[in-house]
Amino acid sequence: MKKVLYIFFFVLTAGLSSLLFPARGQEVMTLHDCMAYAVSNSTKMRIQEAAVGDAQIDRRDAALTLFTPRIDAQTYAYYNFGRSIDPQTNTYFNTTSFHNNYSVSAGYDLFDGFKAVNNYKISKTGLLIAESQEKQVEADICLAVMEAYYNVVYYKRLCDVYDEQVSVARQALAKARKQEEIGQKGHADVIQMEADLADRQYDFTNTCNMYQDQKMTLADLMFWPLDQELVIDTSMPAWQLDPVSTNAVVDFALDHNPAVRIASWQQLNAQRELNTAKWQLLPSVGLYAGWNTSYYTYQGAATAPFMSQFRNNGGEYVEVSVSIPIWNRLTKYSAISRKRHALNKATATLDQKRRDVESEVRRAVQDRDGSALAYEQAQYKAEVQEEAYTLNLKKLEQGLISPLEFQTANNNYLKAQADEMNSLFKYLIKQAVVRYYNGVEYINQ
Repeated sequence: MKKVLYIFFFVLTAGLSSLLFPARGQEVMTLHDCMAYAVSNSTKMRIQEAAVGDAQIDRRDAALTLFTPRIDAQTYAYYNFGRSIDPQTNTYFNTTSFHNNYSVSAGYDLFDGFKAVNNYKISKTGLLIAESQEKQVEADICLAVMEAYYNVVYYKRLCDVYDEQVSVARQALAKARKQEEIGQKGHADVIQMEADLADRQYDFTNTCNMYQDQKMTLADLMFWPLDQELVIDTSMPAWQLDPVSTNAVVDFALDHNPAVRIASWQQLNAQRELNTAKWQLLPSVGLYAGWNTSYYTYQGAATAPFMSQFRNNGGEYVEVSVSIPIWNRLTKYSAISRKRHALNKATATLDQKRRDVESEVRRAVQDRDGSALAYEQAQYKAEVQEEAYTLNLKKLEQGLISPLEFQTANNNYLKAQADEMNSLFKYLIKQAVVRYYNGVEYINQ
């Protein structure tokens, strides 16, 4: 039965090793490569790119409305079978007639309460908002990829640690069995070491499963092809503490962070919309001009040819119109009230966003500094526990400590290694957040 179990664990370990150590020739993706791939393939980015395209169209339409007139061309033709008016004599007649009309007109609003001007300004700001939202989506994607990437590296490194522990436990068990045969160890010690080996194999298998799960999460975030193996660089990254001034980072973030800028532009647009609604209470002035001509014929009567009538019946007009609002059921006053409420909401949103960003920056700097201190302590603890583990391994080989005591020391060493890697990756993420608020995009770090 024991042989069957060891064969099973051997096969399982070999299978996991093939997953952990892929064949040569595959491209190894760095963190920057993963973020760039995710940004270029994300559906969220495609949706936001479409939103930017819509904003560009809105700006173009607003510019054309502001700087160009409306131009229309119209034609119609109809037969009249009943009573109608002769355009030459202006008298009624009952003869069937055919009428054909052509016209071209142009119009331009000389004053519309600055609606076109404000709409153009709003559309320009709307494009800035859409572009900032695109940057915000890109940052969210990169941060999510970074967290998933470091999780993969963490579990991969942990798998390596457990794999080494399984190898050490297996060698120790083999040596203990030989010592049992010659009477240097008791059977209870051998059983305890077998149990320790089983624990290490279980931890190794469970950790490798977590590694594969985190790799799938990273692949999903990147939109990596499902039929291709994702291979990333799992080397331990270096770290360094960048001294920054918290107040300086806060000031920079409040001026340049996309979330704050979006809220600020939305407030500006709300103010412009309120101004536009107020100006709509004034009269509007428009300038119009046009040209038209017509052709007609009567059944059984001789009429001038088409081209002759086309030239002779032509006429032009120029019109200036003034529209004065008198009573429109208070719809314009209601619009002003709604726009004022929208401005109040936009102002409150901006204040809240500025407070949120300032709190996030201060918390990010504090978390980064705390993570740096924790990493330094974890480094020292890992070094001490490694030395203790080495000494206890020698004592176990010499029979000076029991397998249970060695297992306790081994567990402490494993926990120290895991804590060191975990604290390092936490620090790297917090440091990336601080750099982002200080103006360095995630993908450029």
